[in-house]
Amino acid sequence: MVFRVTVNSAWRATRTLWLLVLVSLSVCICVCRASSTQEDSAMENIVTEKKAEESHRQDSADLLIFIMLLTLTILTIWLFKHRRFRFLHETGLAMIYGVLVGVVLRYGIHVPRDISNATLSCPVNASPATLLINVSGKFYEYTLKGEINANEVDDVQDNEMLRKVTFDPEVFFNILLPPIIFHAGYSLKRRHFFRNMGSILAYAFLGTVISCFVIGLLMYGCVMLMKQVGQLDGDFFFTDCLFFGAIVSATDPVTVLAIFNELQVDVDLYALLFGESVLNDAVAVVLSSSIVAYQPQGDNSHTFEVMAMLKSFGMFLGVFSGSFALGVATGVFTFTKLRDFPLLETALFFLMSWSTFLLAEACGFTGVVAVLFCGITQAHYTFNNLSPDSQDRTKQLFELLNFLAENFIFSYMGLTLFTFQNHVFNPMFIVGAFVAVFLGRAANIYPLSFLLNLGRRNKIRSNFQHMMMFAGLRGAMTFALSIRDTATYARQMMFSTTLLVVFFTVWICGGGTTQMLSCQRIRVGVDSDQDNSRRSTKHESAWLFRIWYNFDHNYLKPILTHSGPPLTATLPPCCGPLARILTSPQAYENECQLKDDDSDLILTDGDINLTYGDITVSTDPLLAAPPLMTWTES
Repeated sequence: MVFRVTVNSAWRATRTLWLLVLVSLSVCICVCRASSTQEDSAMENIVTEKKAEESHRQDSADLLIFIMLLTLTILTIWLFKHRRFRFLHETGLAMIYGVLVGVVLRYGIHVPRDISNATLSCPVNASPATLLINVSGKFYEYTLKGEINANEVDDVQDNEMLRKVTFDPEVFFNILLPPIIFHAGYSLKRRHFFRNMGSILAYAFLGTVISCFVIGLLMYGCVMLMKQVGQLDGDFFFTDCLFFGAIVSATDPVTVLAIFNELQVDVDLYALLFGESVLNDAVAVVLSSSIVAYQPQGDNSHTFEVMAMLKSFGMFLGVFSGSFALGVATGVFTFTKLRDFPLLETALFFLMSWSTFLLAEACGFTGVVAVLFCGITQAHYTFNNLSPDSQDRTKQLFELLNFLAENFIFSYMGLTLFTFQNHVFNPMFIVGAFVAVFLGRAANIYPLSFLLNLGRRNKIRSNFQHMMMFAGLRGAMTFALSIRDTATYARQMMFSTTLLVVFFTVWICGGGTTQMLSCQRIRVGVDSDQDNSRRSTKHESAWLFRIWYNFDHNYLKPILTHSGPPLTATLPPCCGPLARILTSPQAYENECQLKDDDSDLILTDGDINLTYGDITVSTDPLLAAPPLMTWTES
């Protein structure tokens, strides 16, 4: 009995001991696993932090490259202006510097590759933008950075560096493009613009559409020929050709206009070129969007269908008119009541102007059209409400932003010639594009000039037409539209060809501007004010704009600004209470001295008097005080 009890006790003790051993082993294993997990997590944090630091340093170096490019461009511009060297403008110079830096980045700098832990095969049929991968119970997120050629798999680090200096296309549309377009509208010389308004609208609207279809048809014939001889490696439809025609129809003669301004070329030629380039950028953006939206019924989306074409045309009108209305509305209702704090006033004006572009894009309209007409409207109305300090600051601010953004884009153009990794250079397509661009520009200028001269008193002379034909440069807008989508074979070929077209027009046509002016015997050194005083703008200006001028001066200016006659003088006596409510107190203060910088937009003849009740306004500059118009009691 005692022996049995002893055996049972020993067995229980042994079992307890084994249980303790098993529990200890389990605890040790858990502790080891936890320790291992903590070590792995710590290692992951160290690696991630190191990668983030390396990425930050690389981004800083990339931005430093662009800053150095702009700095070098500005210093060389100063040297050129000091030496009066006009053959090469700063935009062409920025492109050359960009090309040189692109060559160095592409072929001169190689980062040691490290792909020892890379997985080179993954059974996925599509290329999603984001991948969630389960690795031993942990989920990791990977994002798509772009396609890499099969023969460049070993150069992953080099590709990463080139991708770093390749900006997101939205950066151009949302950050760099708005100040350029806004400055074009805000600095518009409205007197000469309105005097040639009919011709400018014809070149910008009708001419851009003609150029688009001429280039599109010629390029479609070129594509068909390429397909016959076996030089086409992917799909290229007629809608793609029309899209190419739309984007290369956007002219940007910044180089020519800068030389025109420096040499003081004839004001009408300057106004025609500047007005056309400002408006046809907006037309090209809306036209390209309408072509992309062309969608017939059925499976084949590239066949011709009347209803689809009418829908695209309706979209063109709807988007353009909606963008125009939005831009004008935001420009009109940009009231700034912060005159006592010019810095805050300038900041508010700047933010309201930029938000116009983003608001239009968010609403499905075109920000380029909206911000352009917002700039024109603000220059006409809001500018008069700003304090003197804010007036100077806004002009200088947008002039500076325009200069930096434009030179940055041209530098980047040169850079992308070598850093963009999906170029498609086809000699036949490139030659066809140059011929099509030349013929499309000719179809725009010469026939429309002939038709316009039938109704113009001040004819567009043949030498002006040749100069406008020569000055049809392509620039920032063409580049921004082409780089926005480079996903397909057709878009990649269009982007590569567009780069070459921009390079050629800026370097050759822009550089030869002075020689072309001499060849065409176009006068330079023209004082715009004296030249304007010798012209009879009463007969040259359209009757529609003379009516608009009266309405604007009598009613809109007094309501929206502190300029113009008080509404109590222009509205009927029965509207006296309403007129007193809507008239700004400053308007009564300015009653003896009208502050109207735009009074010479259309009426500058001296033989036209505007009468508002008992007040007569004389437009004779010889009888007026330094402000162009004075008030006299009749």
